[in-house]
Amino acid sequence: MKKHSARVAPLSACNSPVLTLTKVEGEERPREPPGPVEAPATAGSEASGRTSRRRWTCSRAQLEKTLWGVAVVVCVCASWAGAAQLAKLTFHTFDAPFTLTWFATNWNFLFFPLYYAGHVCKSTEKQSVKQRYRECCRFFGDNGLTLKVFFTKAAPFGVLWTLTNYLYLHAIKKINTTDVSVLFCCNKAFVFLLSWIVLRDRFMGVRIVAAILAIAGIVMMTYADGFHSHSVIGIALVVGSASMSALYKVLFKLLLGSAKFGEAALFLSILGVFNILFITCIPVILYFTKVEYWSSFDDIPWGNLCGFSILLLTFNIVLNFGIAVTYPTLMSLGIVLSVPVNAVVDHYTSQIVFNGVRVIAIIIIGLGFLLLLLPEEWDVWLIKLLTRLKVRKKEETAEGGADLGSGPQNRSRRARPSFAR
Repeated sequence: MKKHSARVAPLSACNSPVLTLTKVEGEERPREPPGPVEAPATAGSEASGRTSRRRWTCSRAQLEKTLWGVAVVVCVCASWAGAAQLAKLTFHTFDAPFTLTWFATNWNFLFFPLYYAGHVCKSTEKQSVKQRYRECCRFFGDNGLTLKVFFTKAAPFGVLWTLTNYLYLHAIKKINTTDVSVLFCCNKAFVFLLSWIVLRDRFMGVRIVAAILAIAGIVMMTYADGFHSHSVIGIALVVGSASMSALYKVLFKLLLGSAKFGEAALFLSILGVFNILFITCIPVILYFTKVEYWSSFDDIPWGNLCGFSILLLTFNIVLNFGIAVTYPTLMSLGIVLSVPVNAVVDHYTSQIVFNGVRVIAIIIIGLGFLLLLLPEEWDVWLIKLLTRLKVRKKEETAEGGADLGSGPQNRSRRARPSFAR
């Protein structure tokens, strides 16, 4: 019997102050039949018992997956919103968005060690670190992770990851976290447009509508603050971050395809190694040129930096590996739900004004994001649902007519004995 393993594609995270470029691909699952198969009457009570037990097991599995989904949604929402708010707080005393990006990305190195620890705890066939590493390296080709592969298939994604995170964090420094988080949701619309153009994905009218809503929301969000230079720059930074994230995801799918959990963990750890080896020089240059300068290392809020990095790492872990316990759509809901959380926090901690234009823009972008969560066969499912409802309504109408037809006869039959008396 062939084993099917879920595959995920690490992408630039869609909603977090420091964007973890992470998107989860849907795993292959057997489709549930439209309805339970009834046991024949001749099968007896034993077959009926087996059927009922099977139904109970399926519903229990679905319930368990849904409960896990709720936990994942809460974790995604809390880690994403918490990271954004903590980054905003950090910039009050440590005005260095690129250094914060570099520091948080270094923590990516922990992905593969954490994955291997989980493998040792859960797997029945345990492998050594070297064996597991070699097996995961097959993701890069027959020769594994060579120097050429590192610079051609890993380094470009490391650059895109850094750009996405830096632009996102710089935007948080310019404008409030509510606007940043909702505008970054447009990332999903950009992914669809690029996939349609580059990957020749299936055209879907509803997703075109979602992309139009996203663009309209961006324009309205710009208008909400009166086209001031400060807010325009911040919005441009978020849109640039969302674009880099979308490019990361589409290129990953084009060049590398999809990855198993171990392969995804190794890839993200490699991005951390790339960041340490090749990006470290940039914060050093920014420090000595006083672009991002701090007088003493004692003035650095290490607690905020580590807290932000842990929240971002948690967000990426849940978003990449949460598919093992729940549905991908539920994890995406956690991202969009972080918007109202940020809005509530901003209302009490900043000078944000929720005027009519801003509220409408948030609703429009959120609606576009939800439309993009619809599966490709949503129209087929909708037609089937409407057909079933139509058939059920006809059956109920027919049964009601039959009851009305037999009603007077039953009443007359019951009335005759009383006349006989």
